[in-house]
Amino acid sequence: MPQSNITSDEVVVRFAPSPTGYLHIGGARTALFNWLYAKSKGGKFLLRIEDTDRERNSPEAVEAILDGLRWLQLDWDGEPVSQYERADRHRQIAMQLLADGNAYKCFLTQAELADMRETAEREKRSFRVKSPWRDRDASEAPADTPYAIRLRAPNEGETIIKDHVQGKVTYANKDLDDLIILRSDGSPTYNLAVVVDDHDLGITHVIRGVDHLTNAARQTQIYDLMGWKAPQWAHVPLIHGPDGAKLSKRHGALGAEAYREMGYLPVAMRNYLVRLGWSHGDDEIISTNQLIEWFDIDAINKAPARFDLQKLEAINGHWIRTSDDDELYERINHLLPHIPHGDAISQAFSLGAGMKLRALIPAMKERSKTLLDLLDGAKFLWAERPMAYDEKANKLLDESARAILGKLIPSLQHLPDWTPVPLETAIREFAEAEGLKLGKVAQPLRAALTGTTVSPSIFEVMAVLGEPETLGRLKDAAG
Repeated sequence: MPQSNITSDEVVVRFAPSPTGYLHIGGARTALFNWLYAKSKGGKFLLRIEDTDRERNSPEAVEAILDGLRWLQLDWDGEPVSQYERADRHRQIAMQLLADGNAYKCFLTQAELADMRETAEREKRSFRVKSPWRDRDASEAPADTPYAIRLRAPNEGETIIKDHVQGKVTYANKDLDDLIILRSDGSPTYNLAVVVDDHDLGITHVIRGVDHLTNAARQTQIYDLMGWKAPQWAHVPLIHGPDGAKLSKRHGALGAEAYREMGYLPVAMRNYLVRLGWSHGDDEIISTNQLIEWFDIDAINKAPARFDLQKLEAINGHWIRTSDDDELYERINHLLPHIPHGDAISQAFSLGAGMKLRALIPAMKERSKTLLDLLDGAKFLWAERPMAYDEKANKLLDESARAILGKLIPSLQHLPDWTPVPLETAIREFAEAEGLKLGKVAQPLRAALTGTTVSPSIFEVMAVLGEPETLGRLKDAAG
């Protein structure tokens, strides 16, 4: 791939996941930071799949990552780049470094490397490869001996990383060994491939996890030896669990698809993830447009962020309450293929339950933290008769309550207008005639129609269920 046609002042960033599994939460945040920075600067956001490890990578993992990015609505520019398919280009640069004297053939065997490592452990010092082949002529090696190609990194001085997040980080070159850039089987290593790809793609800023900070020093050495301009660096802190330990599955370190299946909205995930390490004053609820306007890598915090599922729920609840009702209904439909019993719910939707749910969304979204909450609260819409009552509803529907419902049925039959206001009027008039408070009628009515003691306005519920279904459920409850 030739050098991209990028203007000198255009920001170009990339997200470069390894396809060994799903898009985990840390990777999603890294992608978001890169996407926001590109959008905020009017630049480009590229996607590169670092798929050189053929044993661990899979097409399914690639698709899972792409699916996660699509769900988060993090659109990238151009086609995803496969690092594996660029191996010839990586080898070309390795051979150029070798020809220029900036790399050398290393004939160290695995046994010799093991002896070096044991010696370092015995002497209680850090292990750094000092290959004797750095200063030996390759002709001294036995014929047909396999070799790797190592970078001839500087032994003296310092390699300095000026990082937008971590500040100035200095590495003594004597502590950085000559890294292998081409293995004995001819395959390029990670650090070489990353530098070549970032250079060829015209990457101006590398935004990634702080666990890559040492790699930045090694990669800077390759840039320098090639005479290429290194990108600007921004190494973001890791995400920790609520207990301060490195985030793991027990904390909620799941894939993006898991959060979709739990009923979170993309806008809420973007809002929450960006706050894991970045802030704009005390703002907690931030729209995506505001994020694009305000985001800058210099405002990323240096300290690790803590993942808090309760805060994510609260933010998601806000975005559910403020979302457009049609958009929420569309999101629910998109969610169904990804959840248990989703096919059965889709079938019920096709038979009319979907439109009933859509009619109740304005009322139901007020008490829902996730789309699953909303679906769970609406399951009475597609429940089969006779209704199954939960424990509280069953307790409420005692003999006297069932008798009240039995008396109520004639008052509801043949109402000329089956809408909330006339229904409320009819039930209030019934309660007054029976000398009952409205709650004495409405509570068992709710239990009989929804199987629970919590729902939107019971008059709205009755209107949405329709006359035949409402009266049928009341007759079932009355016995």
